Amino acid sequence: MKGTNGRRAGLSIVAVTLLTGVAGCSSGGSEGSGGDGESSSSSASKSGGTHVSPIAALRTAERSTDGADSAKVESTTTMGSVMAMTADGSLGWGDGLTGTLTITYTGGTMADTMRQLGTTSMEARYLPDAYYARMGDVFAEQAGGKHWIKYPYEALETLGGGSGAYLKDQMENSTPNQSVKLLLASGDVRRVGEETVRGERTTHYSGTVEVADLATRNSSLSDSQLADLKKQLEQAGVTTETVDIWVDDENLLVKKVEQGQAANGAYSQTAYYSDYGTPVDTEVPPAADTADFSELLQQQGAGPRS
Repeated sequence: MKGTNGRRAGLSIVAVTLLTGVAGCSSGGSEGSGGDGESSSSSASKSGGTHVSPIAALRTAERSTDGADSAKVESTTTMGSVMAMTADGSLGWGDGLTGTLTITYTGGTMADTMRQLGTTSMEARYLPDAYYARMGDVFAEQAGGKHWIKYPYEALETLGGGSGAYLKDQMENSTPNQSVKLLLASGDVRRVGEETVRGERTTHYSGTVEVADLATRNSSLSDSQLADLKKQLEQAGVTTETVDIWVDDENLLVKKVEQGQAANGAYSQTAYYSDYGTPVDTEVPPAADTADFSELLQQQGAGPRS
């Protein structure tokens, strides 16, 4: 029984980490260079020969990216010794968050947890009211033969007080334009220069984000929830992070990088966005093959806290 509870607890960690990774959609390195064949040029504040302030350019990029409604996403995430993972798929945000990603854990204790559950990869489906994760046969043996775990966003809000509510807030707003809003909210934005990202001409912007202040500026959480979240961020040792984004000639975000330091080590995320407007058709998994996350927690005597 102890082993079963440990596995189920591990699943909750997997879900929270996955949601956080997708919400951030970015990763390590920065300051105008990368290991993916990118090159940089002049850092003069101009675009197509016209001088444009970084703030004005980012506001245009935020609107353009928001209006694109969908994109293909490819990301990598590392978090100290806890996790290394990749994600690949498509997300849509025209009418709530939808999409499908293949998540693969490549290192850290998260990968070890997943191996105990029979696989290091899983399919993640995002729908406007819930997130679903498809696990392997080993998990299904522990869940009445069901392979899918359903995480309703309303249930996530009850997990861990303010942090659960913040997670719900982030998941329901996990779109590429949110990364632009991150940088706009930082109060510290600069234009690095023109660079080539995977063959595309882009403009690179960089800034430093105060994490706790960012949560205040960019969420609809109550004062008590924000206070709870800030306390947990402080306990985790997270204070600031750097954010870099690359915007193409159509004012669309094509890359984002975040990196920072937490109590369990350095974290970094990198995401690439392409094929804006790509069709996204996500189906709800079969109910007969789906276990509700809240019910699993209640079965082990660790249900959501009110």
